[in-house]
Amino acid sequence: MSAFSGAARVAGVVGRPIAHSLSPAIHNAWIAAAGLDAVYVPLAPEDEAGFDRLVRACRGGVLAGLNVTAPFKERALALADDPDPVALRAGSANLLIFHADGACEARSTDGQGLIAAFAEQAPGHDLMGGPTVILGAGGAARAAAAALLDAGVPEVRIVNRTQARAEELVFHLKGPTHAFALAEAARAFDGAWTLVNAAVGGPTPPLDGLRPDAAVMDMNYRPLRTGLLRAAEAAGHPTVDGLSMLIGQAQPSFEALFGQAPPAIDVRAVALEAMERAG
Repeated sequence: MSAFSGAARVAGVVGRPIAHSLSPAIHNAWIAAAGLDAVYVPLAPEDEAGFDRLVRACRGGVLAGLNVTAPFKERALALADDPDPVALRAGSANLLIFHADGACEARSTDGQGLIAAFAEQAPGHDLMGGPTVILGAGGAARAAAAALLDAGVPEVRIVNRTQARAEELVFHLKGPTHAFALAEAARAFDGAWTLVNAAVGGPTPPLDGLRPDAAVMDMNYRPLRTGLLRAAEAAGHPTVDGLSMLIGQAQPSFEALFGQAPPAIDVRAVALEAMERAG
């Protein structure tokens, strides 16, 4: 972490748990490389009420803004005065910006991160080439589905342990979307062109129904090569890891929080080193 003064611009990431987050390592590396008087810190409210109190305090000028991770992404959108259209469509926000007048702006950069990750690690894969399956129906899944639909993906299939939650997301998104219970995953996978895992935990689903050239992404990055990605590689599918998405969503977040684009450093190496230190 770089040195900073009492006048430093302060931002952070909020979630629970938060100790595993690589966002502080990534943002503080960019801050140091840019020579900014700033710092980026992790915050972990006990519960939703604690998150609400934190947001109220930040409106008073304590922080410039917050990246938001599970389980507070949907609540972040609800608390904002000025949500952008992408966050509204996603039904969640992963970035809150606090303005001098006390207003709170909500944005969603998760979808940008997902699309940037595919462009980096599977550049030959055209996301518009067929149906996408998304595992999970939480904030990250919502943002991914909204971004993919906005980009022109022909169909999004939401697979969730609880079908009712998947149906709720489909109702919110509208467009060419369909809901499936986890028990129906094989039917959802049939002919799919892209698979995105936005769920945490659970067994690795069989990949048999995917098209042979389908690409597979896992938003989780601990471990970097998840069981899903290892299974996809063994089956010959191109893969995209969650660290690439994390960095992809962090870039527009940094610009919004600190007023400039992140410097061109190998921040992936910084993140990998932080992961190794954490064990």
